[in-house]
Amino acid sequence: MSALEFTFQKTRETLQIYWELVRIIVPVTIVTEVMLRLGLIEAISPALAPVMEVFGLPPELGLAWLTGMLVGLWGAIPMIFALVPASAMTVADITVFSALLLFAHGLPIEQKIIQKAGPGFGVTTLIRVAGSILYAIMLHHLLAATGWLSQTLDPTWIPTSASTDWWGFLKGLIEALVFMFLILTALAFGLEILKLSGLMALLMRTLAPFLRLAGINAETGQFTAVGLFLGISYGGGLLIREARSGQVSPRQVFISCVFMGFAHSIIEDTLIVMALGADAIGVFVGRIVFAISATALIAYVVRSIPDQSFFAWAFRRADCQTAAGL
Repeated sequence: MSALEFTFQKTRETLQIYWELVRIIVPVTIVTEVMLRLGLIEAISPALAPVMEVFGLPPELGLAWLTGMLVGLWGAIPMIFALVPASAMTVADITVFSALLLFAHGLPIEQKIIQKAGPGFGVTTLIRVAGSILYAIMLHHLLAATGWLSQTLDPTWIPTSASTDWWGFLKGLIEALVFMFLILTALAFGLEILKLSGLMALLMRTLAPFLRLAGINAETGQFTAVGLFLGISYGGGLLIREARSGQVSPRQVFISCVFMGFAHSIIEDTLIVMALGADAIGVFVGRIVFAISATALIAYVVRSIPDQSFFAWAFRRADCQTAAGL
């Protein structure tokens, strides 16, 4: 294959993946923004106020949590210090709340992308939200029992509110879509370069022991790694094509998506919440350890259930070939 043919093929594949993502992201983003501007999210959020007590957090943060789950990380973080002053929180508070956001944010978009790869929307969303709640509760009780991170919060960055006009929203959406296309194109060619240079094999050998602990093998390892470092939009987007090709088993696709739900965009997102004052061990180290452990448990369950049950409640046959086994 000539260089020109290779470039044309990779560009076409990238455009196909990109179009799949655009069809998900644009309508879901607009609908969610309309809900936010109509006050529907704010109207629902008081029901979450009592839940925040389970995590030892101020009840006012229920609105920011719901916004984060529906809109995304950048929708929630400008609200945090507008709802609760930094001086009224501890480092433990922001660490626990950040953990909630990191595990489960932007669910309508990210889970729709995961659904396109085959795993069921409802079951993977439930797993992801349950994981965020469980980890936040465990983290809260650990910090409360030890007194660790009990000092008053002193963030290095207090974000300002995002644009409130529709033009600003649409401009931001267009910029995000352009940026996504550039990232996907760079990934498509970058992965090929990494494969040819042998660096991909080296990276996967480094990550393989940790991914194996989570029940993820080589066939989905590199896509899981992309999601781990860059986010579900990219890792999940690449996985959609592979899942539909029938070259990876549905159970491996499911396990990979579960892991990405727990741990994705670990560099960018972690740095953002650390700037708010969150502790690195709680939002990075603990998150990775929990993701590996919880995914390994789920992988054990997924392996043990019969195909009929798996395809009935966890995976859609219509979206990819049903290669059996792991």
